[in-house]
Amino acid sequence: MMQENFQSGFPTLTHLDHQGQAQMVDVSGKAPSVRQAVAAARVRMLPETFAAIQRGNAPKGDVLGTARLAGIMAAKQTASLIPLCHPLPLQKIEVQIIPDPQLPGYQIHATVKTKAETGVEMEALTAVSVAALTLYDMAKALEKTIQIESIHLVSKIGGKSGEYVSKDMGEIAPLARG
Repeated sequence: MMQENFQSGFPTLTHLDHQGQAQMVDVSGKAPSVRQAVAAARVRMLPETFAAIQRGNAPKGDVLGTARLAGIMAAKQTASLIPLCHPLPLQKIEVQIIPDPQLPGYQIHATVKTKAETGVEMEALTAVSVAALTLYDMAKALEKTIQIESIHLVSKIGGKSGEYVSKDMGEIAPLARG
């Protein structure tokens, strides 16, 4: 979020005070509202690695289930990982790991929802990032060249800035209202 710096007339980031020091934004004056964010990532690998994971033949066990759970847990810990994020009551966290033979690899989508004074974009981005890192960790015995790609915000609803939908949504369905 941007605000105008009254000394210079130029926009400044709200996470910086007048001396340029990092600060947590005061959201106490905002009314809670329903907010939801969707983030995505891709994990690309060799066809042989993809086939082994799909067959359930990874040395460490359930690659996809473990990565999905790690993404959910990570979203809940975002305020502990990102210094200026507010701790939020999360009402919904959904992480989907979708096989994509064309990559070959996996598409990861995370949807996070809350009713709070600030948004959940960072929670959704953290969820897909940690899910992708966990997928790498669970499969690295099969392949060291796995690539994590295109971590990005797909869409968000709620808050003062309203709705955002990425121009590069891919196959992710529009956000459901409510």
